[in-house]
Amino acid sequence: MKMITSVHNEEIKKVASLHHTKYRAEHQQFIAEGTRAISTLLEANAQFIMLYLTQDKPFPQFAKKIPEKQIRLVSASVMKKISTATTPSGMLAVFAIPTEPPAKQLGNGIVFAEIADPGNMGTLIRTAAALGRNSVVIVGGVDPWNPKVVQASAGTIGYVNIFCWDWKQLRTHSKKNGLHLIALVVSGGKESANISYANSLLVVGSEAHGVPEPWLTNCDEQMSIPMPGNIESLNAAVAGSIAMYIAYQHEIE
Repeated sequence: MKMITSVHNEEIKKVASLHHTKYRAEHQQFIAEGTRAISTLLEANAQFIMLYLTQDKPFPQFAKKIPEKQIRLVSASVMKKISTATTPSGMLAVFAIPTEPPAKQLGNGIVFAEIADPGNMGTLIRTAAALGRNSVVIVGGVDPWNPKVVQASAGTIGYVNIFCWDWKQLRTHSKKNGLHLIALVVSGGKESANISYANSLLVVGSEAHGVPEPWLTNCDEQMSIPMPGNIESLNAAVAGSIAMYIAYQHEIE
């Protein structure tokens, strides 16, 4: 099993470069940290490339199935360089970014309209995977392969189909696939009971501005979540998760 102790090692420099969108796109790779995220991605059959463990880290159970040539032991200083965490877990893996699925595979799911916060995006991906809304469309906003998105998704990003499109592409492909767009709006939208969720994509807007006005007019329906506590608005991840659960409940009735 190879040991790396130098932060100037070329392999380590490449892994560290995956902190940045530019180099993730160039190498078509992303990183995941910690037992839960890595093991979940492996269970989802994400294309695994390499596992990095600090010397003092107990050998994880899932790693026993990984060939030794795909495992590196590293020093604490090397782990600190490749990790994006303030306190590294001592376990980091590199995976290949999957090829975008063909547009015909677009189905029930969720659209992130300029979601900028990686924690919100990752949380929403995790909810989508849990509730079987397996199409996730990214329109602007944060890169879905950002390490913080992957971490917030707890690795469940490996279970959904990611489509990175502009709004025009989304409109074109949703129509071809017979899907209607349901936009979440703070107020003035329909009550959840009056909406059909079959063959739909829920559209969640940015934290600061919601779904852009020109895009709202392109959506087939608008939905608002009642807030009897008289609060101005919900966090994007909370609102989207509630909407997905409501959709799930209606689909199984």
